Amino acid sequence: MEQIEQIAVGLGGAGLALGLVSVVWATTLQRRLGRLQRAQRVVLGEHGEQDLILHAKALHDQVQAMVGYVRQNTDEVSKRLDVAEHRLDGAIAHSGLVRYDAYNEMSGRQSTSIALLDARKTGVILSSIHHRDQARLYAKGVREGVGELELSPEEAEALRVAMGG
Repeated sequence: MEQIEQIAVGLGGAGLALGLVSVVWATTLQRRLGRLQRAQRVVLGEHGEQDLILHAKALHDQVQAMVGYVRQNTDEVSKRLDVAEHRLDGAIAHSGLVRYDAYNEMSGRQSTSIALLDARKTGVILSSIHHRDQARLYAKGVREGVGELELSPEEAEALRVAMGG
């Protein structure tokens, strides 16, 4: 009988130890589950009633919609940029101004030649020649850095200045 009591005490001790291990294990699992639920609330929100897979799919769908929107807008912006670049090709990109006294007069350098060129070095040279009782304006075309008509020394200087020389 004594032996049975010893076995019963041993089994009781083992059961108690197993119970304590089970309580520790359950507590550990409870904490892990709590952390997981808190992390899930961060992702799903406070009242998230869908599971993570449905939430991930919804996020994926939203991202795909956003990608489509961005691609569409990128194409639109690219087209507008092409139009703007085409328009800017004809805009004044280079200019050169020369002031001088025409007709060997000392009149305060009131005569002017200005070269206005686009990015392709094409444009116009305007010369305003001032004399005592009159002023005249002349225009000469320029194609790719070369005057279409013969240029005066002042006009050639304005063209050189406009082309960065």
